[in-house]
Amino acid sequence: MEEITLPVEKVDIIISEWMGYFLLYESMLDSVLWARDKYLVEGGKMLPDRAQIYIAAIEDEFEKRKRFNFWKNPYDVDMSIMTNVVLKEPLIDYLNAFDD
Repeated sequence: MEEITLPVEKVDIIISEWMGYFLLYESMLDSVLWARDKYLVEGGKMLPDRAQIYIAAIEDEFEKRKRFNFWKNPYDVDMSIMTNVVLKEPLIDYLNAFDD
């Protein structure tokens, strides 16, 4: 976004798809805010214009065990040295929305 020049000075609407996992994963928020500050007219609209982040701390013993066991012998190669690193990596997952 920062490398293009638009043929107009200001715009009425900015539509973007910048959200990755946890709304920040792809690190595009800075580019969207830069575009807003440079190109959006006062009173203009940005879409999406809001987001919600829900987070819950859990321990998934089954997933940890699966990751740990995978690195013991993938493709008949001892990669057990990877287990400590992989277990520190966050698990990104999603839940489908549901009604109460």
